[in-house]
Amino acid sequence: MAGQLPLAFGDLRPPATEFLPGAWHLPRYAAGQAKALLAAIDLVNQHAPFRSMMTPGRRWMSVALTNCGALGWVTDQRGYRYQATDPESGRPWPPLPDGLLALAQGAASVAGYPGFVPDACLINRYLPGAKMALHQDRDERSYDHPIVSVSLGLPATFLFGGLERTDRPERILLEHGDVVVFGGPARLRFHGILPVADGEHPEVGRQRLNLTLRKAG
Repeated sequence: MAGQLPLAFGDLRPPATEFLPGAWHLPRYAAGQAKALLAAIDLVNQHAPFRSMMTPGRRWMSVALTNCGALGWVTDQRGYRYQATDPESGRPWPPLPDGLLALAQGAASVAGYPGFVPDACLINRYLPGAKMALHQDRDERSYDHPIVSVSLGLPATFLFGGLERTDRPERILLEHGDVVVFGGPARLRFHGILPVADGEHPEVGRQRLNLTLRKAG
């Protein structure tokens, strides 16, 4: 392991671990705020429902997605991009909840990225069998800011590779409340999710929810 941060007094969470230079795993960092996060996701879903989207290669993604914040990530036959409005409704995406913003900023600071101000939050919903192929986050205007990823619900295996798609990835089990932060030398590493195994989470049900916060604009 490249580095660890100790627990604060009275904090029952495992220590944050730098598993590769610039990439940190914060086990259960968001677990205490899970109920508030789930309520926020439900509110976003009411205004901008989860939907399947098609990639430029005319393949339907296995995950359903929605967004909140000033910008939202979308994909269709024209390509991958961020835009300020929901393509289905033409309305602005729901605002980024204050609690989620504070959580992301706190996690980024723990990982050594102070001053993080995300303007986009992509929310992915994985049902059993859904996956995410290895990819780079390259649609943002600048790569100077980290990515903060929050996992809720069913566990999943996170693949974190190198700067080439063919590089062998690390495998990290992500459980309910875990947060991953990556930036700096890790910012453009390929990453993905193996197919989510079937199961039932007591708070989230038969699904995994992932919130990925970025500075896109």
